[in-house]
Formats: sequence, C-alpha cells, structure tokens
Amino acid sequence: MTQRMTITWCAMTTIALATLASPAAAQVPPSAAEVAQFGALHAAAHRGDPQRLAAALAAGAAINGRDRHGRTAVHVATFARQRDAIRALVKAGADLSLLENDRYDAVTIAAVADDEATLALLLELGASAKLTTSRYDGTALIAAAHLGHDGVVRQLIKAGAPLDHVNNLHWTATIEAVVLGDGGPRHQATLKALVDAGANLALTDRSGKTALDLARSRGFDAMVRILEAATPRR
Repeated sequence: MTQRMTITWCAMTTIALATLASPAAAQVPPSAAEVAQFGALHAAAHRGDPQRLAAALAAGAAINGRDRHGRTAVHVATFARQRDAIRALVKAGADLSLLENDRYDAVTIAAVADDEATLALLLELGASAKLTTSRYDGTALIAAAHLGHDGVVRQLIKAGAPLDHVNNLHWTATIEAVVLGDGGPRHQATLKALVDAGANLALTDRSGKTALDLARSRGFDAMVRILEAATPRR
C-alpha cells in the first residue's frame, strides 16, 4: 500500500469510527409524535410543568416509569432542558442513575447536548459523573471530550468523572478529544483540561498509539504542543 493510500485509508477509517462512535447520533430525543402520546408524567416533564407533575404523581404515575425508548420523566425533562421539572422530579424521589434503552443517563444526555446549566443542576442534585454509559461502555466525560464540549468537560472533571476510563473502542476521553475531534479551539481546551487534571497520557488505542502519536498523525499542532509539554521526556 502506498503512503498516499495509507493516509487516505486512515482518514476514511477515522471518519467511519467518528460516525460509529457518535453519541449524538445514538441518543433519541422524543419526537413530536411521541410527545403527543406521552402519559401525564412524561408530558408534564416535557412541558416543564411542576404542578402537572405533582398531579400526575398524586394520580399514581410511577416516578421512574418509562416510555418505549426506556426514557424516564427525568430523561425527558433533561432533553427538553426543563430544569424546574428536574428539581420537582428529584424532590419526589426520581432516580438520576437510570439509563434509557441506548444506555444514556441524564448526565450524559446533558453532556452531549452541551447543556452546562442542566448538567450543573443534575450534579448539584446528586447525579453521578462516574457512570458507565452508552453502547460503547463509555462515560459522559468521553462523550463530551469527543464533541469538544470543554465547559462540560471541566464540570465533569470537577465532579470526579474517571479521567482514564477506556471504552470498548479502546479510547479514553483524551484519545477521543484527538482522534474524533477537529483540532480546533474547543477540542484544544478540552484536551488542556484533561491534561491539567492529570489524565494518563501513556494510555494507547488498540494500535498502540498514544494521544500524542494521534495528534501528530492528524497534524493537530496545537494539541501536539499541549501533549508534548505534559509528556515526560524519554
């Protein structure tokens, strides 16, 4: 295989893996048709109506009941950015650790949506940043790093998210920030946050490449500088 063919193949592989691993593509927010068919509790959560939430619960609605995608009212309220509804649901006993059918919790839903305000509320109310989520056995931190949501990444790090969790693609948050990122300012800020927090830069992907190796191969010079500054000389 020629060098040019190898580079082209690597680029195509990266694009394919980015599509495969996309948390945004895997999440399923409620469609308009589904919203129209919601029961009272999910409908109230979607609208952000605490009074209707209270009425639904008083009428016997299950606080952790699920729709056909496995979404609880908390998931629905998180997708809809209805923070008053989330507060009311948690006060009524909603479980913030539950996963919907694609294995996303509310924290990961907010992280993927780059919804820092809802994420902050969820963490304040006791949601965990440490759960293993998604079909990729990842974390909210990995999903946010992949997308370059640097503010979300900083929140999750502060909340104790595992820096060096390895998903079933054999990628960490640091590696995903490089291999699935665009090398731009937000991915650079994401990488810097992970490096400053003490992420293990010696971890590799399945081919034995570190984040630094991957940044060099992709021509992400700013990321290379960040990683070189933090990597001990051999």
